[in-house]
Amino acid sequence: MIDIRPFRTLGQADHGWLNARHHFSFANYYDPHRMSWGAIRVWNDDEIAARSGFPPHPHSDMEIITYVRQGAITHQDSLGNQGRTEAGDVQVMSAGTGVRHAEYNLEDEQTTLFQIWVMTDRPGAQPSWGAKKFPKGERAGSFVTLASGFSGDADALKINAAARVMGATLKAGEKAELQLDPSRHVYLVPVGGPIEVNGVRAEPRDGVAITGKERVEISALHDSEIVLVDAR
Repeated sequence: MIDIRPFRTLGQADHGWLNARHHFSFANYYDPHRMSWGAIRVWNDDEIAARSGFPPHPHSDMEIITYVRQGAITHQDSLGNQGRTEAGDVQVMSAGTGVRHAEYNLEDEQTTLFQIWVMTDRPGAQPSWGAKKFPKGERAGSFVTLASGFSGDADALKINAAARVMGATLKAGEKAELQLDPSRHVYLVPVGGPIEVNGVRAEPRDGVAITGKERVEISALHDSEIVLVDAR
């Protein structure tokens, strides 16, 4: 199954400083048909105004991945971690037994990002945070693993879930192929230009939910950046 979820159908919350689109039910947006996709619980498409952000708030037992598309986000948490993650780079927070964190856009421009939550496989784990640069040139034409709960993905940020977060940048006309376990749940979102997934077209910022497939071929109709999660 390949299910296209058009950007215009996503949940929306405009708080002035934050304009958010929700791929799955979140906060005041509720859709019983879009509660999650396998272990993927949240995929928010956030636009954060300059010099604003999320004040300190708590989480527990969730793997939270932030993929910055434009600008930068500055993280602070109750563990003493601090860091600034720029466009194209990734941060992860394993909330574990509990952590309070704040995410601020301290830049003079809007920051846009994907905030992705994956249900943990290790409830009660020690909370942690990490960030890493992933130059777009190193994922040109193919997928690179950005965050993973699998031991073989040594270069990726670690999460406590049997899942992978991957990214690719494709020029118009380029294709990338992935072999999948058909029992798992894959969700991807293109940014920049439209793509085709096994011949099915998706526009920028549409969600693409995939299951039951052993192989997907992603074709870029224009230059595009793709973020993908493969989860149980």
